[in-house]
Amino acid sequence: ASVMPAGSPIGSGQGVLNPNNLRLCLEYLKDGDPAYPVIVDAGVGTASDVAAAMELGVDGVLLNTAIAHAARPLEMARAMKAACQAGRLAFRAGRMPRRLHANASSPDEGRIGSPSDRP
Repeated sequence: ASVMPAGSPIGSGQGVLNPNNLRLCLEYLKDGDPAYPVIVDAGVGTASDVAAAMELGVDGVLLNTAIAHAARPLEMARAMKAACQAGRLAFRAGRMPRRLHANASSPDEGRIGSPSDRP
């Protein structure tokens, strides 16, 4: 058994229109059983859509129209595979927190115009 939420209407190629819905599905389902499969089932149009879905933590993405209707289906299939792998790796790595304001991580030392650069 698995849950297969749509990213957007089937065959539309619009990608994941409401990532918060997927987050809620994942939170609810994975809380009871972390191994419960959640597979995005519709609306994927290109590789970046697959990566975005996988970064949210879904277990897979079911594909058809995006590959079948691509100008070069074999290349699109390869792109989808790479995006799936990259998205999963990014999910497992854990993204940095989103912030409203900038927060530079580079040190000031050695920067032109920094206090350590002045005589």
